[in-house]
Amino acid sequence: MEDDLLLARRAALTGAAVASRYFADLGRLAREQKPDGSVVTEADRTVEATIREVLAGARPDDAILGEEVGQTGRAARRWIIDPIDGTAQFVAGDDRWQVLVALEEAGQIVVGVAALPAQRTIWWARRGGGAYQAEITGAGVSGERALRTTGSGTDAPLPGSRLGVVPPDDQVRPAELRTIAALLAVTTPTSWRTHAALLVARGELDLAVQTRGQLWDFAATSLIVTEAGGRYSGLDGRPGLAAGPSLFARTPALHDAALRQLGVAGHPESATGLT
Repeated sequence: MEDDLLLARRAALTGAAVASRYFADLGRLAREQKPDGSVVTEADRTVEATIREVLAGARPDDAILGEEVGQTGRAARRWIIDPIDGTAQFVAGDDRWQVLVALEEAGQIVVGVAALPAQRTIWWARRGGGAYQAEITGAGVSGERALRTTGSGTDAPLPGSRLGVVPPDDQVRPAELRTIAALLAVTTPTSWRTHAALLVARGELDLAVQTRGQLWDFAATSLIVTEAGGRYSGLDGRPGLAAGPSLFARTPALHDAALRQLGVAGHPESATGLT
C-alpha cells in the first residue's frame, strides 16, 4: 500500500495540476468573498474536491478537514487540506500560492506537504524523518535535498535577525502590525518570494510570523519547519495547532527570544510545536 507521505505528495501534486490550469486562465475565473472578507473561487473548491478524491480513494476510513468543505468523517487519522493557500496572491497572478496537505494522527501532525506549482517546487516532512525540498517535474519530483534551518548564523541574536511576515505587506492589517510591533522594532523585516515559513526551514530567514490563519494554514508548514530543526508555536506561545497568529523560528533560542520580546512566556512543548 502507498505510504502516507507518498499519498500526501500525490494528492498535493494532483491538486497542484488542477490549480495550475486555473492559474493559467485567471481572466475567466470569477471571485467571491467569504463572510470573513477573504477571497474564494471555483479553483479553491475544485482543487479541494480533487485532493479529497485522491485521499478518500486511498484511505476511505480517514477523516478529512478542508478549508472549503469543513470536516467529513470522524477518525483518529485526519487529513488537513488547504487547496490554495494564498488565494489573494493566486487571483492576482502572484506565484507565491501553495497547495497544502497534512496528516494528523492521534492529535499529532505526522506528514506535511507544501507544493508551490507556479514556482515548480515541493516541500515535505515526515515526523521523525526530516524535511525535504525538490523540483516538480511533470507529475513527479526530482532533485530531492534535505532541509536544515542551521544553514547560516546558527547562534544569531534576535536583534537584526531576518523576519518574514505573512501575508505580504499590503495585506497585513493595522491591528496585526501593532501586535508584532515589538518584534518588528528589533528585527530586519525581509521580503519573501517563497512562503516565509519554508524559508525558515531552509535557513534563509531566522523568523516568520503568520499573522492569522486556521489549522490548514499551519499543519504542513509547522512540521516542515520543526523537522528541519526549527521551532513552531502560536504567537502567544501556545504549543500545537490552533487558529490565530503563529511563529516559526530557525532555532529554539531565537524562538524563545522572539516570544520574550513580545512579552510572552513560551511552553516547553513548543520545542516540537505539534503535540
